[in-house]
Amino acid sequence: MKFDNIIIGGGLSGLVAAIESQKAGKSTAIVSAGQSALHFWSGSFEFLGEADGETVIENPLEKAALLPAGHPYRKIGLPRLESLLSRVTPLLAEAGIKVNGSLQRNHYRLTPMGFMKPAWLTLDDYLSVAHPDELKGKRIAIVNIEGYIDFYPRFIKFGLEKIGAECFTAEVNIPQLDTLRKSTTEMRATNMSRFLNGGAVDLLADKINDASAGADMVVMPAVLGIFSDIPVKRLRAGIGRPVHFVATTPASVPGVRCQLSLRDLFIRLGGTFMPGDTVVKGDISSHRLQRIYTVNFGDMPLEAGNFVISTGSFFGHGLIASIDRIYEPIFGLDLNIDKGRTEWYDEDFYAPQPYMQYGAVTDNEFRPSLKGETIDNLYATGALLAGFNALKEGSGAGITLATALHAASRIV
Repeated sequence: MKFDNIIIGGGLSGLVAAIESQKAGKSTAIVSAGQSALHFWSGSFEFLGEADGETVIENPLEKAALLPAGHPYRKIGLPRLESLLSRVTPLLAEAGIKVNGSLQRNHYRLTPMGFMKPAWLTLDDYLSVAHPDELKGKRIAIVNIEGYIDFYPRFIKFGLEKIGAECFTAEVNIPQLDTLRKSTTEMRATNMSRFLNGGAVDLLADKINDASAGADMVVMPAVLGIFSDIPVKRLRAGIGRPVHFVATTPASVPGVRCQLSLRDLFIRLGGTFMPGDTVVKGDISSHRLQRIYTVNFGDMPLEAGNFVISTGSFFGHGLIASIDRIYEPIFGLDLNIDKGRTEWYDEDFYAPQPYMQYGAVTDNEFRPSLKGETIDNLYATGALLAGFNALKEGSGAGITLATALHAASRIV
């Protein structure tokens, strides 16, 4: 089979690159092995949350200009970076995902552990504020589902009270969830969301209204709307005060919804989505990737004019660490690793870990190399790239989206 463009990886980066390619009229296929990091999504995208050891709120774009020269943001350049990322909110809206935020100033979002952290974009129905002081003096009801253990009201209460909010906790239950409650292993957010539709949502709203009497707002776990935001809107309409959600222990309802929504948009545009398949190798000659081979298609190659590899880092198996080496498993791409195993990590658990910056070496167009030779029609994106520490910087989603959009602009 032959396509104009093939995307290897069906997570956030791969989906965004594929959507942009398909919208440009290029026949595009995604080869996706399965779940992605989106299933662990908090409901917020970060652009740059920390620089020089300080939290970044004002002017995150300007702070990005101070990052090391090999950082993906610096490779793209600030004017182009801002232009690319201005397309994210409209693209998400087209998929039915409404977010709020600005590149000019980070806002604060509430984490599942009760902290307020900087973020660039946050889902419309999740708790975010321009400054934590907005919550001072607010009476907040933190409402959990009875028997649900992947949400931590006490931590959230403690965190909100530290910034001056007045909080109380409550639990609610509806009969529709009794089947799941027979086993704590079934009381998961994604499972509950399948039962919380129609009349069950209305009953849940009534219970929450009773439990949150006297509150200015309600904070509750994200357990509704795995396939669309219709149940979320229905619940919010049925409660007599603002309702804000907090993501829970994975699998994350907002993350699954985001991935399914982007996948469905890609398919509606005419793209070819190949789930449950893994690329195992490719033929590279004359500095070009000619074709790839997958587990499901065996000896039948998939050919394209351009390819994008968006397989992630260690978590997504885009990088593999064995006892004596770290490698990229599909093509054996060049990585920025020249030290032995004892240099991969810092013994101080809380220190920035060297391995977090490991990844594929690329030119300024994010084309990776193999044995020192650039592959002209292959682009690497997202967590596979070298030169940044997403955890320390709070930059993972911004890099994922910016490099995906950059790659898409090149392959179309």
